[in-house]
Amino acid sequence: MHPYNRLPSSGHTTPSPPASPRRSPRLRHIRTKTGRFSPAQPAPRTFAQRLAWIFLSVLLRRQGVFLFAPLIYISGMILYFGTFSFDIVPIITHRPAPGSVYRSPQLYARLLPEMDADNSSVDAISTIWRSSNKGGEWKPCVHRSTEGLPESNGYIFVEANGGLNQQRISICNAVAVAGYLNATLVIPNFHYHSIWKDPSKFGDIFDEEYFVNTLKNDVRVVEKIPEYLMERFGSNMTNVFNFRIKAWSSIQYYGDVVLPKLLEEQVIRISPFANRLSFDAPPAVQRLRCLANYEALRFSSPILNLSESLVARMRKKSIMNGGKYVSIHLRFEEDMVAFSCCVFDGGKQERDDMVAARERGWKGKFTKPGRVIRPGAIRINGKCPLTPLEVGLMLRGMGFTKNTSIYLASGKIYDAEKTMAPLREMFPNLHTKETLASEEELSPFKNYSSRMAAIDYTACLHSEVFVTTQGGNFPHFLLGHRRYLYGGHSKTIKPDKRKLALLFDSTTIGWKSLKRQLQSMRSHSDSKAVELKRPNDSIYSFPCPDCMCHTNRTNDSKSSSAT
Repeated sequence: MHPYNRLPSSGHTTPSPPASPRRSPRLRHIRTKTGRFSPAQPAPRTFAQRLAWIFLSVLLRRQGVFLFAPLIYISGMILYFGTFSFDIVPIITHRPAPGSVYRSPQLYARLLPEMDADNSSVDAISTIWRSSNKGGEWKPCVHRSTEGLPESNGYIFVEANGGLNQQRISICNAVAVAGYLNATLVIPNFHYHSIWKDPSKFGDIFDEEYFVNTLKNDVRVVEKIPEYLMERFGSNMTNVFNFRIKAWSSIQYYGDVVLPKLLEEQVIRISPFANRLSFDAPPAVQRLRCLANYEALRFSSPILNLSESLVARMRKKSIMNGGKYVSIHLRFEEDMVAFSCCVFDGGKQERDDMVAARERGWKGKFTKPGRVIRPGAIRINGKCPLTPLEVGLMLRGMGFTKNTSIYLASGKIYDAEKTMAPLREMFPNLHTKETLASEEELSPFKNYSSRMAAIDYTACLHSEVFVTTQGGNFPHFLLGHRRYLYGGHSKTIKPDKRKLALLFDSTTIGWKSLKRQLQSMRSHSDSKAVELKRPNDSIYSFPCPDCMCHTNRTNDSKSSSAT
């Protein structure tokens, strides 16, 4: 029986012809001379072709061999590259970011001969302050009340913590709060701190009688709370209600929250009190701050007498420059170097010293899990304290000569014998309170850090130029106080430490180029010396316009000529 086509054609079904036999695509038939067809003979294979055929056959039959394909490929590459010789092998090295490494000693050694041979300019101390107030200048104008005070709402007792200038903030803010609340201020108590280790009382540092008399028509200040009131608390101050006030609280908070409790208790305590009042406040509150800081706070007679003697001695040693000298606030004490986490050139000894100092002062703070310290990034960001060498190099570049007299305000410098040598070499007329005063004169103050800081403060206040090298309350207060004394001009060099990090890290910069950059930095400090207080700025750094009045020089000269 034959199969039929399932798709009929022309309506009839016919049997399908038998299928043609399949032909191999590799076999071609050729016609012979006899007319018969015979398969064509394939061309003979070469040895390489046969070897490749055998290799592929094995791979196809045993697929597990594919696991060795990467090994075979790598072996082939090694054999291939092994035929070449590479005489130079590239070495990839990590290059530190510009400004991240302390290279100032190398720069100093390279530039020192050219620096000493430079006689191209006069001493900068005689020409440094060129910025003039063409439209007039600023003068102190803190108004003092002449009227009597109303009945007090109660007594406020505050504890001032921190060092000298942090205590100063607490005192001035306490005066402002007491005046705003119409309260009687008890002479602030100084909290003993394990870092400063100074048990001094208010009267040991400041002139207490002068303070009370200056404020008498604006804020009542007493030495202690009356006994009849303290009896209610068992004559124990710790039993008095203590306010825990958030930092930078507004003056309105004191009126809304503190005043009702003061009226109820008649005595309140605020501890701690540093930075417990915001910088921005109504004019009446700012006036009290100005009055306390710039007028009422005067150092005690022992401190003031020695300080003024040191200023006179510095002026005498600066007779070649008209009695003008430069003061520098140098922060290169061991605790400051340790806290900064910066790396200098002391090697293993420095690393060991800093680890021990951090553990001694801030147990566990720098070794917490997950904390990453990047000394290079800290230096690039201008957060490292300037070394004595860098300060000297900066000042010489700014145009101060070897003859310039320097007053150095600082604590105990880290590794002083080594680190101070370059600064003394650049400025031989370098003085400190220890070199200006005798052992006998300093003995009453030596074991009291705040009293020693007060001596430095006064010597820096009356210098022609003040150089700040690191942040902190000391330079911030001096900026404002110098503005208050010098017509709104701070007469202060505040270097751009980010730029200094780049300049001092350069291996190619020459003396003339460095000097040009540093003199530009000096000019910038001059142009920024007169600044007005902006929102959130401290009145203790920017006394204009809250504590000072602007006078028109043109009008003043006209009125004086008319008279």
